[in-house]
Amino acid sequence: MLLRAVKRGLVFGLLGAVATPALAEYVTVISFGGANMAAQEKAFYKPFKDSTGTAVVHGSYNGDLDKLKQMVQISHVSWDVVEVEAPELARGCQEGLFEKLDPKLVGNAADYVPGAVQPCGVGIFVWTTLLAYNQDKVQGQPSGWADFWDVKKYPGKRGLRWGAKYSLEFALMADGVAPNEVYQVLATPAGVDRAFHKLDELKPYIRWWKSGQDPVRDLADGSVVMSSAYNGRIAAAQGEQKGYRMVWSGGIYDFDYWAMPSGVWKKADAERFIAFASQPAQQKVYSQNIAYGPANRKAVEQLDPQVAANLPTAPKNMSNALGMNVAFWSEHGDALEKRFEAWAKR
Repeated sequence: MLLRAVKRGLVFGLLGAVATPALAEYVTVISFGGANMAAQEKAFYKPFKDSTGTAVVHGSYNGDLDKLKQMVQISHVSWDVVEVEAPELARGCQEGLFEKLDPKLVGNAADYVPGAVQPCGVGIFVWTTLLAYNQDKVQGQPSGWADFWDVKKYPGKRGLRWGAKYSLEFALMADGVAPNEVYQVLATPAGVDRAFHKLDELKPYIRWWKSGQDPVRDLADGSVVMSSAYNGRIAAAQGEQKGYRMVWSGGIYDFDYWAMPSGVWKKADAERFIAFASQPAQQKVYSQNIAYGPANRKAVEQLDPQVAANLPTAPKNMSNALGMNVAFWSEHGDALEKRFEAWAKR
């Protein structure tokens, strides 16, 4: 009884601010917050309740899977569906953190953008981390990562997402490596050294961010003059921040996925939610409310061409972009993140 009480107390702490209403039928979905969650509310959560009668209890997190790992370890999982990035999905699938996905749930894999259907998850949307700046606070027009590193031409602080992932790729592109050669270079010890040496140049000017809203705020108040940022967050802010600009060249595009934690209690409800959210009609609504590309290609056909043209999946936006190499980060991620932590503390 004592152990059970301890587990209950631990799980309550893990859940944080996620409130569970007294509903007969509900599914708990954890995703990234901000504009992303607002779009999911319109495209997935409310329509799912209207269609099935099952409510969605939703909460947000920053992508750190430590809480989920603890819940899985004590066999007391309170999250039914969780939004994860591609490298974390791959590693979690290998480690048994996520349930295997029945591909029949999402229909024909050929209807999806290549890479969307994975053994333990299905893509929600395609997004890009790119260079963003506030034209009202910058003299000139930065056009790529070489400009991002040029603190003489563009004085001021820079924003980068905390971690080796993205930082190393951007550093190599700033050092002249073509996007399609980045992972070939980064796969060598010399390439890793080259990336960290390039980061050394910018280190005194970097303001690290962890939440997707941080660059939006920092660009507005002038804390940074340029920042890596999620395209959807910047696009959502452009209504109020008219000076915000995005540089698609050199951006890194990736998927966010729905996944089910290992040992999920409400597996049937979780599967129904994932299947529902993967339908073209729901994906269309999502992309109409935030500038992320649908993982289901049939949704693209339903979008207004002007809307589709401003998504990461638009051909012009992908022409000089880099696809996140999930296999690379699954194999090398732990070692590179440890090296990054040591480098950042120096």
